[in-house]
Amino acid sequence: MRGTIIGQILTDHLIEGQIDPGQEIAISIDQTLTQDATGTMAYLQFEALGLERVRTERSVSYVDHNTLQTGFENADDHRFLQTVAAKRGIYFSRPGNGICHQVHLERFGIPGKTLLGSDSHTPTAGGLGMVGIGAGGLDVALAMAGMPFYLRAPAVLGITFLGELPAWVAAYDVILYLLQQLSVSGGVGKAIEYRGPGVSRLNVPQRATIANMGTELGATTSVFPSDEVTREFLRAQGREEDWRPIAADAGAEYEEEMIVELSMLEPMVAAPHSPDNVVAVGELAGMPIDQVCIGSCTNSSYQEMMTVAQILRGQRVAEGLSLTISPGSRQVLEMLARSGALADMIAAGARILEAACGPCIGMGQSPPSNSVTLRSFNRNFRGRSGTLSAGIYLASPAVCAASAVAGELVDPRELGEPPSVQLPKRFLVDDSMIVQPAEDARSVNIQYGPNIKPVPEQRPLADVIEGEILLKVGDDISTDEIMPAGAKILPLRSNIPTISEHVFEPIDQDFAARAQAQGGGIILGGRNYGQGSSREHAALAPAYLGIQAVLAVSFARIHRANLINFGIVPIEIPSQDYERCQQGDELRIKDIYATVQNGDRLIVENVTKGFSFTGDCQLSARQAQVLLSGGALNWAKQRLKGEER
Repeated sequence: MRGTIIGQILTDHLIEGQIDPGQEIAISIDQTLTQDATGTMAYLQFEALGLERVRTERSVSYVDHNTLQTGFENADDHRFLQTVAAKRGIYFSRPGNGICHQVHLERFGIPGKTLLGSDSHTPTAGGLGMVGIGAGGLDVALAMAGMPFYLRAPAVLGITFLGELPAWVAAYDVILYLLQQLSVSGGVGKAIEYRGPGVSRLNVPQRATIANMGTELGATTSVFPSDEVTREFLRAQGREEDWRPIAADAGAEYEEEMIVELSMLEPMVAAPHSPDNVVAVGELAGMPIDQVCIGSCTNSSYQEMMTVAQILRGQRVAEGLSLTISPGSRQVLEMLARSGALADMIAAGARILEAACGPCIGMGQSPPSNSVTLRSFNRNFRGRSGTLSAGIYLASPAVCAASAVAGELVDPRELGEPPSVQLPKRFLVDDSMIVQPAEDARSVNIQYGPNIKPVPEQRPLADVIEGEILLKVGDDISTDEIMPAGAKILPLRSNIPTISEHVFEPIDQDFAARAQAQGGGIILGGRNYGQGSSREHAALAPAYLGIQAVLAVSFARIHRANLINFGIVPIEIPSQDYERCQQGDELRIKDIYATVQNGDRLIVENVTKGFSFTGDCQLSARQAQVLLSGGALNWAKQRLKGEER
């Protein structure tokens, strides 16, 4: 990665290790972000560290996920978040101010800086030339404590853009094309760097859309150059002083390279139930649609919203179809209102939702049973909409808006000339919904609601793990399937004993009860286990249920790190041994202490079937210490105590 943008930024922030692909490195973190679904636990973990103030340049707490207040739980979480932010030196973006990634791009992102967020789509900041990385909330808590963030140095995939996008082809179509070519695991172990003459023809919101969805490729991060286009965007946001140029060196070395001719792309759609199940819109044109939802951190910028408004102007949403629109930020929503574009949306029959994640994470607007919902979101995993039987299709906002009028999937190129929307020379800037930390922290009392429970104590690692395979699952199991979200379950994020009752509910409704009855056990997974959201609850809740190990053919990056953080041993096994083991088999894994310390391979004995096989933890020396400590919180407390001495 010598000479690459990613290599430059990582080198500038390197604390430990050598930047060779696959080797663990430690980097300093300049900024952090949290959102309310993951933030409450992250701040409870920060509180457990016993520090008075955060030690980052800027930490921001956003409220954008749990905004549907059907009970006291979400409101209590928001009050906790605001008070802990005031006391600990954190900026607080109030409910209604917008989606974390959109607002951070507008108001806080700085080229060349590092950003760690407790949301998997934190790489959105790469649209500004920033290294944004998604992580579990505990990793973010440790970064706020001034501790380095540890990761395996990624190989860099350099993607060269040539040409420019044709009419009606959006930035979203670019990343859908890449998902079609590379798959949801094609970016695992890699960072993506965009380059070439075509990059200069994409504005910052378009770049952010592409960087955002790099997460669905499994990439560690995605980064664009910081150039005059970046400078123009920051100037329009009143932040030109934050700009600095960043470009790859002339002789930059990439581990892999790919060329994309933008002029050859066409409108695309991802069919159920994976973001990489992508075909051209034309192949499915005419398919009846029951619901359309436009928004999310991927596609809710001013430019996208204005494009939607122009398509809807003078039109009417098809009879029997529901259209919802969620602007990405209060800035975008107010600019829509002042321009008259919001009136065009309303007149067309659109339902205007608040500037929040909303339907993207199953927070309301679940579609009818056995229906088709078309969304401009980033994920279409089965059940993510809140309706298990619904088919979720993903497409650009333009495709969504045109299809909402027609009542069926439409190739927008049939509509003639596309709307022409330019970014404003000056955005409407009003930061009154961002609360600064209190000047006198002693005057602030942190307020805890009755649903907010203490962080569960981390148990020591056992030297022998014995237990039944409680569940065997297939490839590409997402964290949505391990720890579902939605309006009913998300409010329980700050209550681990209660939320743990829903672990694996979309796959096996009896799993939690079975785990509790047996005092824990083992999970067996296929390839890319734990893809998708960064939610650490997909590790934290199973740990609470007594899960001691997960055996899988391969793991998604963030989830594997979360398993280690919460004392669950992640063991990679050959695919043939995955096939030989079945749910209900009794397994025994011995000598774990010595094996973890020495970096040896583990011997797994299938007691039921009478055979043994080997598994690989692939732990760094630090990860071994984290596991031996019982988890990252215990490990971090020991380190901080050492600093005090």
